[in-house]
Amino acid sequence: MQRRTLDLFFSIGGLALAVLLLVIGIVLTSNANFANDYVRDQLGQQNITFKPADALTEEERAADCLVEYAGQQLTTGKQAECYANEFIGLHLKSTADGQTYADLGEPQSALRAQVAQAEQNNDPALADLQAQLAEVTAQRDTVFKGETLRGLLLTSYGFSEFGVKAGQAATVAYLAAGLLLLLSIAGLVHAFRTPPTVAFAAPQAPADQATEPVRG
Repeated sequence: MQRRTLDLFFSIGGLALAVLLLVIGIVLTSNANFANDYVRDQLGQQNITFKPADALTEEERAADCLVEYAGQQLTTGKQAECYANEFIGLHLKSTADGQTYADLGEPQSALRAQVAQAEQNNDPALADLQAQLAEVTAQRDTVFKGETLRGLLLTSYGFSEFGVKAGQAATVAYLAAGLLLLLSIAGLVHAFRTPPTVAFAAPQAPADQATEPVRG
């Protein structure tokens, strides 16, 4: 095979692959921009703002991100992760001794049964049982709202991470496309500078096998 033909084959193939990587990079960039814009718009509509730095408690100050984002409006995935884990998560731990919505279901049901029984029996402890039920119900409602908001924010954070990964993949695709383009151009230049008659890896006779002169 001629060297020029081989150079042209690899150069054209490299150009085609570079174009393909460029298209992939554009698609990934579009997806990354969509994810970032969508998360920003959705979070911005919630009008959540981090507490100002001078209003943070000692426990809240222990979270570096709460100090970093103090006073800012929540609009990014990283901010959503911080608010969900470090702010909402912190305050959920102090509600009902850290019990979850599911954990509080059993004591709430038990208190309801006790209140119903006390009402039937005119139990003097009815008022105390009703107060306990009201407290557990309020705690469960608070935990439910907190866990729901925390879950939504973490979902937004996870979606934003897809955008980040897409952006990183797009950068790799652009770099690979650029490298292939340079190599293809170099191959084309080499192809047109190589004489058409030059073969690729043409066999050569060993230097030590010189023919002896014919003697008459």
